[in-house]
Order: sequence, then C-alpha cells, then structure tokens
Amino acid sequence: MLSQPLYANSSGPLRPDSSRRKIRKRKDWKRRGAEDAEFEFEHFLCDLRASAFHLLINCRTKMTINDLTQAIIGAAIEVHRRLGPGLLESAYRVCLAYELRKRGFEVVEEQPIPVVYDNVKLECGFRADLLVNRLVVVELKAKSAIHPVDQAQTLSHLRLMNLSVGLLINFHEVKLVDGVHRIVNKYHEGT
Repeated sequence: MLSQPLYANSSGPLRPDSSRRKIRKRKDWKRRGAEDAEFEFEHFLCDLRASAFHLLINCRTKMTINDLTQAIIGAAIEVHRRLGPGLLESAYRVCLAYELRKRGFEVVEEQPIPVVYDNVKLECGFRADLLVNRLVVVELKAKSAIHPVDQAQTLSHLRLMNLSVGLLINFHEVKLVDGVHRIVNKYHEGT
C-alpha cells in the first residue's frame, strides 16, 4: 500500500498548508497587481486632467505671441525674484523651464538649431536655450552687460528656425526688467 496519497500534480504530494500558501500568494499578487494598476490609472487620469485643463485654457484664451512673451517675462521675473542675480545661466535655464511648464507651457531646453546651406543640413552645435510653445526662442544670459553680439545671436536663431519673436533675458541685473530685450525677426506693421 501507498503511505501517501497520490495527486494529479506531478510535483509530488501536497501538504495542505503549502496549497494554502500558494492560494494566499496568488491573492496577494492579484491584490498588488490591482493596486499597481489603480496607481498607474490614477496618475494617467491626473495627467489627462492637467493636459485637458491646459488645452482648455489655451483654446479659450487664444494666446497671441505678445501674450506669450508677456507670460514668459512674468515667469522670468518670478525666477529672478526667488533666486536673485549671481547664479550660472544653466541654473536660470532649468528654473525658468520648470516655472513655464508649471504654468502650462510647452518648453524645449537646449533646442538644436541646424544650419541649412545649399540644401545641406549642417549640425554646427547651435542651440537655443529655451523654445516655448514652438513660437518663442528665449536666450538667457548671466553677465554684467548684454552686447550687440548677444542680440545678433538671438536674431540668427530666429532666422534659422524661421520664427518671428525671441527674448534675450539677462539675469545678472538688480531689476530683471532692465535685462529683458525683445528681438523681432521680419517685423511687419500690423501683425
């Protein structure tokens, strides 16, 4: 006679407590999987609500380029008010990008700018500090004075990207308003 009962399971005889453990593990796994899925779904809904909110705001307000540049300057003033002058340009870039994203704008940092010459695209290493809503180039500086070459650089970026408005902002000023320069490419009266 056999001393142990036979089961259909090929792994051998099962003890009652081990089968209960397996059932508990399966239930725990299912519960944890459900919690993870619920957590991911909540984050998805949160992101979806935020995107819908910003889309609704932008559709309702129909923001012009002037409104956009005004909002960028407001965000820059907030960053300058909280950090003050004297930091590196990279610190201001990261903080301004964060502040603009927090306010619902699409921001690209260090946007590469290719040079096209005779249908040849040359990657020369030009980069715009910030590109906001794919409409405004923002060049940031942290130096004692803005020179004409800085304005020429911003204008070159506008020409190469075929954009009309850019901001040149120098954070090394006591009052940031004194360090804000609006650069316009292809200005036409009435537009």
